[in-house]
Amino acid sequence: MLKESFHRTTQVLLDRAYKQNQATIEKLGPLMAESVKSGGVIHTFGSGHSEIIGKEMVGRAGGLVCVSAMIDTTAGFIENLNGYGAELAEKYDRNYGLRAGEFIIVISNSGKNCSPIEVAEYAKSKGMTVIALTSIGMAQLVETKHPGGKKLHEIADFTLDNCGSMGDAIVELANTGKFAGPTSTMVGALLINTLQMEILEHLISEGIELPLLKSLNTPGGKEFNIDLMSRYKGRLSKPL
Repeated sequence: MLKESFHRTTQVLLDRAYKQNQATIEKLGPLMAESVKSGGVIHTFGSGHSEIIGKEMVGRAGGLVCVSAMIDTTAGFIENLNGYGAELAEKYDRNYGLRAGEFIIVISNSGKNCSPIEVAEYAKSKGMTVIALTSIGMAQLVETKHPGGKKLHEIADFTLDNCGSMGDAIVELANTGKFAGPTSTMVGALLINTLQMEILEHLISEGIELPLLKSLNTPGGKEFNIDLMSRYKGRLSKPL
């Protein structure tokens, strides 16, 4: 049965991705905790479907308040228009600020498209640390669309590998050569939330007040979140 095959395979993949990225997440934890402690914002960008993963961190109950997403309003339609990603990053920078010492997570399953690469390059020019969330296996099998000749993981300072297959889907349909069951979103969500847990662990160890959002469905949640977000006025893409 297809659903059973998908379930079994994704359980193995999630475990593999967790273990394979553990060392990188443990390196990032204290660095990002230090940025958060000093009032820094964590930024995200994902073009097309990858945007879902970036939004997973933004304005989320139980998540860090200091996360802001760069949104491509074309939904990735012109992600390979040379220069568009740089313009998008520059506009976001004017509105919310991309500051030296902060972190940005750039998400692209293939790592080959122009916009994510240009956003990463812009962020690095601002003195930021770039974390790529991508499939190294797929990136090694495709050609970059960017005229610079590099792929996202070759530009980033750190890389989280979603361990995905070529084309993302993992279940072959009755020996037809066609595949279904994409994995990049679920693995991406696991990795970025695991990263947040590592950041929180370091903040706790230093006795820092945790800048965590509450659910709006809990008593006083909205008022609490408004007060918390006010500390980052003008810097968050999803204010209340």
